Amino acid sequence: MTQPIRPSLLGVFAHPDDESLLAGGVLAQHAAAGAQTAVVTTTWSPDSYRASELADALAALGAAAPRMLGFADARIPDSAPERPRLCDAPIDDVVRLIVGHIRDVRPQVVVTHDGYGQLTGHPDHVRTHQAAVLAFHVAGLEHVHPEAGAPWQPRALYGATHPHSGVGELGPFLARVGKTVLSVPDDHVAATVDVTGWLEPKWNAISAHRSEAARERSLPGILARLPDGQRQSIIATEYFIRLSTGVGACGLRELT
Repeated sequence: MTQPIRPSLLGVFAHPDDESLLAGGVLAQHAAAGAQTAVVTTTWSPDSYRASELADALAALGAAAPRMLGFADARIPDSAPERPRLCDAPIDDVVRLIVGHIRDVRPQVVVTHDGYGQLTGHPDHVRTHQAAVLAFHVAGLEHVHPEAGAPWQPRALYGATHPHSGVGELGPFLARVGKTVLSVPDDHVAATVDVTGWLEPKWNAISAHRSEAARERSLPGILARLPDGQRQSIIATEYFIRLSTGVGACGLRELT
């Protein structure tokens, strides 16, 4: 008798902490519902201090162990010594690695950054978005990167985003520390997810990124210094653009 495919969700994000900030509630929600959840992180070395923080964050969300591509952060070359910065690496090299993880995890749904670079426009966010979109489309083609495993076509690709109406209190906090705020028109959003029921694991995951929470200009650091109620209102909703669909209807309940 053929065993049913276990529902699966794969996040593809640029930095350790992006997964918790942008989709921590959705990851925790799906893990609690019995789905397999995993995260690919495109920057930082697997032997860096942020890798251990990432492992703790994923454990808090009920996700599998980190899958780190090990490219250097665009603004912190020492994040992966002797490796190119993600934004300098050939895009096909990045795509091939992500394809390998898609074929290994075999997710129904892939979640990544939106095309603007998720609020702040970080170049690693944009590059990760580009590579994840390409990987989504070729992962099911047997003649593309055959060395990366047996073909697997996910059924939906989403980009984590913020609509104009959803920036709320977060926008001014980012502006005060000199960060750009890039949001999208409200009608671009395909899924608005209330993650109030998963605030505890989401905040535990964000807090696990201890080095970022200790910084004043980072988003984890900004959130850590807010009163509980204000912080909870900021992180209680997650927004996603539907970037693409694969073949057939999605077997997971997707993101809502």
